[in-house]
Amino acid sequence: MTRTIVEISGTDAEHFLQGLITNDTAHLADGLVYAAILTPQGKYLADFFLVPHGDSILMDVDAELAPGLLQRLTMYKLRADVTITQTDLQVRRGTGPAPDGALADPRHPDMGWRLYGPEAGDDGTDFDAIRVAHCIPQTGIELTPDTFILEAGFERLNGVDFRKGCYVGQEVTARMKHKTELRKGLATVEIDGSAPIGTKITTDGKPAGTLYTQSGGRAIAYLRFDRATGPMQAGEATVTYTP
Repeated sequence: MTRTIVEISGTDAEHFLQGLITNDTAHLADGLVYAAILTPQGKYLADFFLVPHGDSILMDVDAELAPGLLQRLTMYKLRADVTITQTDLQVRRGTGPAPDGALADPRHPDMGWRLYGPEAGDDGTDFDAIRVAHCIPQTGIELTPDTFILEAGFERLNGVDFRKGCYVGQEVTARMKHKTELRKGLATVEIDGSAPIGTKITTDGKPAGTLYTQSGGRAIAYLRFDRATGPMQAGEATVTYTP
């Protein structure tokens, strides 16, 4: 887990972010905020945590996405009183007793805490097992440039606010919210055997989805729900979905 911590400061910092991200910056009063930034077409660009930090806001993002995200934020800044600076801060995380200054991961209580300071690392928790159990996607694995955040469970993970008003990609996300039901999306499945991340899932020879993180006989999969009936194949593994 390599993360980059960016500081966003200036009198317009919160207003600037409010017009770009899927969640409401007002929730910073309660601690960490999980959110994403989308393309105008509503597709995923990056997910991150926002961290209250005195008069500024920290953005905790996967290191591989940081350069592109910084470039996009700078593009949107225009004349706003906003300064965007990459910091030397690191993040520790764990599920045991939380150290002083740690903040709860807002995606799910079982994801524990995050602490920002001079040290990186974790307490040895098997986070993949927790993610699979609760279908929590990870940057660069389940979350890719083709992702629609509602199919990735962002509403359940407290990563999107439908009352906050406009942001980039909001119209597409709102339309998906008001559909009767999602026809595709991430789900936890049972798996007998194993297969590489990214293996295609089929049912009766027809495409039914893609297999991702696996742990303890279960896995996260992106599924076409209309085809996710009965035993499915993912390479040499058998996959079963129970809604």
